[in-house]
Amino acid sequence: MMMALHIDPKKCTGCLQCELACSYDNEGVFNPAKSRIKVFNFHDEGRFVPYTCTQCAEAWCQQACPVDAISVDAKTGAKVVSDSLCVGCKVCTIACPFGTVNYNASTGKVLKCDLCGGDPECAKACPTQAITYVDANWTGLEKMRAWAAKTDTGARATH
Repeated sequence: MMMALHIDPKKCTGCLQCELACSYDNEGVFNPAKSRIKVFNFHDEGRFVPYTCTQCAEAWCQQACPVDAISVDAKTGAKVVSDSLCVGCKVCTIACPFGTVNYNASTGKVLKCDLCGGDPECAKACPTQAITYVDANWTGLEKMRAWAAKTDTGARATH
């Protein structure tokens, strides 16, 4: 069963525990700037929204990498950056339409969510369950596709 991060922004309090857990697990420091998940603060609306890599099926970051440094973890389905192969060219950061691949100036490599090998620290640290690690079929992607197909009023090919 494939798993995926599910984010419910209505439950997020902006505590940043997810960012701290991520940076500590991946970088050994409590530094939100080094986290692979970010919590956006919409000041005017008084709400917070956690945001991280969606592990796209057709990952543009992976396709754009000129040295094949991004591969798919067979166990988790996460797109994983190999530090030994990454040359820090940042092409993947440009290719990602969601801005979830970032450059780490201190290492000269890129960093992105790798689902912590199948046990995401952000989900474990979230006190309100705004971030959960669930069966990928529960994330609603298939429901969205089905709804989009029903509402598609565009021209169709005929047989």
